[in-house]
Amino acid sequence: MKGHLIIISSPSGGGKGTLIKEVLERVPNLGYSVSLTTRAPRFGEEDGRHYHFVSKEEFQDEIENDGFLEYAEVHENLYGTAKSQIDRITAGGRDVILEIDVQGAEAVMRSVPDAVSIFILPPSYETLRARLTARATEKPNDLDVRLRNSLFEVSRYSLFKYVIINDEVHSAAAKLASVIVAERQLRNRQSESIQGILDSFERSNV
Repeated sequence: MKGHLIIISSPSGGGKGTLIKEVLERVPNLGYSVSLTTRAPRFGEEDGRHYHFVSKEEFQDEIENDGFLEYAEVHENLYGTAKSQIDRITAGGRDVILEIDVQGAEAVMRSVPDAVSIFILPPSYETLRARLTARATEKPNDLDVRLRNSLFEVSRYSLFKYVIINDEVHSAAAKLASVIVAERQLRNRQSESIQGILDSFERSNV
């Protein structure tokens, strides 16, 4: 059976990356889609692991070849999700996490309506500001842009099926993992397994 798409979004600095890292270690049979971006790598980021860092020309080529599930300009940089990555992971039966900004998440939800959508909400504006400031990866002007955009981003929480408040990392990661595991128990996502069990009862001639 083909795997499903799991959309995880939050305002910049909401902590989705940290939670996803924990969940990938906790939940089996789960993949991660590495997005393409035209922005420069931050300290400690690795190409192919955190993002595929590409030029604007390379990004444009991918657009022209219809290679993106979605793409958007965020904070003056381009970000996109390659269809080929999603297809490769889900074709093998694994669910795939798509870590994405709010704008991109809305686009994916429109094109993949059965995707599992999860919004990570910071416990307060002050906490979000402190997290963004502490990671010290943005210039002051970039930090101001992200904070201004955060008001709109958090207002879009109502578009998502699940909301997890990231007030404590380990607790929030456990909740995120439980959502993914629970989604796998939906009746329509177990139809093949259920039918196999029912067939075994039919064969028993009880």
